[in-house]
Amino acid sequence: MAKTIIISNRLPVQLQINNGDITAVPSVGGLATGMKSVHSGGDSLWIGWSGLTDEEIPEELIPKIDTALKEHGSSKVNLTEKEVDGFYYGFSNRTVWPLFHYFLEYSEFELESWEIYKAVNQKFADAILAKADNDDTIWIHDYQLMLVPQMVRAERPDISIGFFLHIPFPSYEIFRTLPWRREVLQGLLGSDLIGFHTYDYERHFLSSVRRLLGLEVSFNDIYLEDRVIKVDSFPMGIDYKKFSTAAKEHSQRTEDEKSELQKRLDTHKKSAPDAKFFLSIDRLDYTKGIAKRLKAFEYFLNKYPQYKEKVRLIILAVPSRSNVPQYQLLKREVDELVGRINGELSTVSWTPIWYFYRSMPFDNLIDLYTSSDIAWLTPIRDGMNLVAKEYIATRTDKTGVLILSEMAGSANEMNESLLINPNNFEQIADSLYEAINMPKEEQISRNTLLQKRLERYNVEKWANDFMNSLVGQKEKDQTYRSKKLSANLMNTVVGSYKNAKRKLVFLDYDGTLAGFHNDPQKAAPDEELYQLLDAISAQPNTDMYLISGRDKETFTKWFLPKKYNMIVEHGVWISQGGEEFRMLETVKKDWMEKILPVLESFVDRTPGSFIEEKNYSLAWHYRKTDPDFGQKRSVELNTVLTSLIANDDLSVLNGNKVMEIKSSNVNKGRASMRVYTEQEYDFVFAIGDDWTDEFMFQELPEDAITVKVGRQKTQARYFVDNTKNVREILKRFADKK
Repeated sequence: MAKTIIISNRLPVQLQINNGDITAVPSVGGLATGMKSVHSGGDSLWIGWSGLTDEEIPEELIPKIDTALKEHGSSKVNLTEKEVDGFYYGFSNRTVWPLFHYFLEYSEFELESWEIYKAVNQKFADAILAKADNDDTIWIHDYQLMLVPQMVRAERPDISIGFFLHIPFPSYEIFRTLPWRREVLQGLLGSDLIGFHTYDYERHFLSSVRRLLGLEVSFNDIYLEDRVIKVDSFPMGIDYKKFSTAAKEHSQRTEDEKSELQKRLDTHKKSAPDAKFFLSIDRLDYTKGIAKRLKAFEYFLNKYPQYKEKVRLIILAVPSRSNVPQYQLLKREVDELVGRINGELSTVSWTPIWYFYRSMPFDNLIDLYTSSDIAWLTPIRDGMNLVAKEYIATRTDKTGVLILSEMAGSANEMNESLLINPNNFEQIADSLYEAINMPKEEQISRNTLLQKRLERYNVEKWANDFMNSLVGQKEKDQTYRSKKLSANLMNTVVGSYKNAKRKLVFLDYDGTLAGFHNDPQKAAPDEELYQLLDAISAQPNTDMYLISGRDKETFTKWFLPKKYNMIVEHGVWISQGGEEFRMLETVKKDWMEKILPVLESFVDRTPGSFIEEKNYSLAWHYRKTDPDFGQKRSVELNTVLTSLIANDDLSVLNGNKVMEIKSSNVNKGRASMRVYTEQEYDFVFAIGDDWTDEFMFQELPEDAITVKVGRQKTQARYFVDNTKNVREILKRFADKK
């Protein structure tokens, strides 16, 4: 039975050795929580480091550890102290972590650490290979294991592999400074699907692949010689129900049931009912901007002195990598800043900053979330930042204000928060002022939208979306590998064309007969094209059709006087021999319930987009999204819809920042087949460049000569590189010799 194998640096359990015995306790981290829906039952296995080095494990306990881990569906990778130091504390956290977070000055490029990183990645790959069968699905997590996908692929070329990066991927200019940049990219390209939190990270990765490896990248597909790799963004969510439910239960506790922390918070609330609590929760990491936040808080109090004794900043800094020098320096800096600011600004009854350097139990986190009026999270660079989502989930009365750094990955989904530049103290001070004075109605309005989105796209949906996408990538039909229309093949095609008794030729327009222009009207046919089309259409026993997504008004102006046969608007209208255009089939409306959930799923993953429901169509608008991201998502949506509606009477029309799905009962495939069945043809030729032409390639008979313009994945038998090649084909067809 096929199983799912999850691989991460650490296992989702913590091992504890007590009195010569071993216990395994499940972790409560974000990844462990998120993977519950994937890592369940007997058909999954989680592989990772146990957290104990070989030197820490007595030999007699090794079998007990394996047994304890097996009960949790886990299997360990053994690491020595030297390997942990070079792999984890060395290359992972002194090279990759600072570099990928844009702290280039902290990055160390030590050959020894790189060699250990490679060796440990091979250990993880070997552990996978020892447990995996060819029909299993592999999901590898995060920056510590970026070489593992290719190492596994080298031994199991047909196995399905997904990889997710939980930290930012830097811009090409930053990434190129890594001495082993090509090796890292090639390691990741062992995957079938590579996931990131945001489109920006995805875009940076694709840029590096294109510029460093010279591979062909089409939208979010990377083309290797023998396979296609999909790259996509999956913004990670939280266990929304867990935090929301915990917050509701907290609000119903009696005084005796409250924690000491909650009682202390309540006491301060009662003593100053108008005072505001600012909450800041982070790991103590230089990427989180804690020192800058402290300086910005001081700046705020100096700019708005009326809020002295009216606000308090609660900072929870969770210890992290305390044996790395930069983290030791950061702790000293934060300690000194807190001490100085409190020393200079404190009064008898007021301490501006409460500073906790520790981890806190879950219940105490809920205390802080529910008691704080404003969450202030301003990382300098952060892959996602789930604390922002957790805070919103706990606001059961929908009050509270989130101030969030625009450098956090979660900022893309949380536009209703107050987004700030963490380096702009003036903007931060003004945002704190705005948060303090924000009316409750506005808080509720903002948080209602945030909560609805976070509840819908929770961590379980994130995991399932990734797995479904990975399974879909595996199941894609590997047939229809097109061949380049070489000179020899072209000679054969032309020979068949010349010798045919009855010929049918379908020619797409934009991107095939003419290049693309920003202004579509500037893609009008030139004189050479008219001459070629005239020559082909005038040939005896030859039926030539221009088949396009263009509107009928434009083609009427350009081609109707020529009396060419034409099919336009993706098969909605047809004109034969110079007649006026007529509709091919009637319109239907019974398809909307099936298509609407598909559009909603794209809205979930495309911040700024929305659906317009009309009585006869559905329109997906993406004008408010990032321009590049909106375009990428529109292509992806077009692909999904064309496969989904292949058996329905629908067409997809692409407008200016809008995709409209209408009931039309026609597409290029249906239209071309209707023409094909009207006569007996012994030669059929079709050429086009985009997804709408795929219907035509698929529907036409197997012996038809189908040609794709460009090297994208296609149902066509052959491909050519560009419109210049198309003109060369037409010249061969038009030649009377």
